Amino acid sequence: MRTRNPGRRGGLRAATAAGVLLLLTLTGCGAGNNGTPDAGSPPSASAAATTAAPGSPAPLPSSPVAVPAVAQPAVLTRSEPVTLEIPAIGVQTDLLNLGLRENGSLDVPPTGSGAPASWYNGSPTPGERGPSVMLGHVNALGGSTGVFAGLRKLTPGTDINVSRADGTTAVFTVDHGAQYSKNNFPTLEVYGNTPGAELRLITCDGYDPATKLFDDNYVIYAKLKA
Repeated sequence: MRTRNPGRRGGLRAATAAGVLLLLTLTGCGAGNNGTPDAGSPPSASAAATTAAPGSPAPLPSSPVAVPAVAQPAVLTRSEPVTLEIPAIGVQTDLLNLGLRENGSLDVPPTGSGAPASWYNGSPTPGERGPSVMLGHVNALGGSTGVFAGLRKLTPGTDINVSRADGTTAVFTVDHGAQYSKNNFPTLEVYGNTPGAELRLITCDGYDPATKLFDDNYVIYAKLKA
């Protein structure tokens, strides 16, 4: 990795300041049993109102109070992702650059066999400050496995490599994975701003044979390797 930029603050472009509420719900996984991680509507920003506490203000100090600077982890400069590689589970895929549908929901990769994963272009590029978001299928049409079928096999410490358009590679280390019901998805935890550069890999989980739908999402959390 190279060209680090310790000063840039990231996170989803729609939500950048403290006191901003991210509103996002992950819904169904697409038609039938494709295992598409339909990520619903992207986060929208809503400024939180503040109200002064009653009573007299505290007296001002006689001299300015120094506020210590908080060091943030170094990150990479902006560069869009090209390929994703996870050697531990044999994943090597080109990355689609997808944004929003006309209805405001996140677009998802196609469902055919061998379909690549996608990077949500409303999130930071991999290596920038904040969570870079990637989506992929858990299975595909015709009973084939999807590109993210093996996410559950990833363990803490596993490396994930993202090749970028500027020729650099952002190397992330898996921190943990978690399964969430689509009805109780922790939006802020998954999509909210982070001090350093992080990666989120999202797919479907919790397949219900009765409905032929996926009720859950599975999320891998990874951090930029120092």
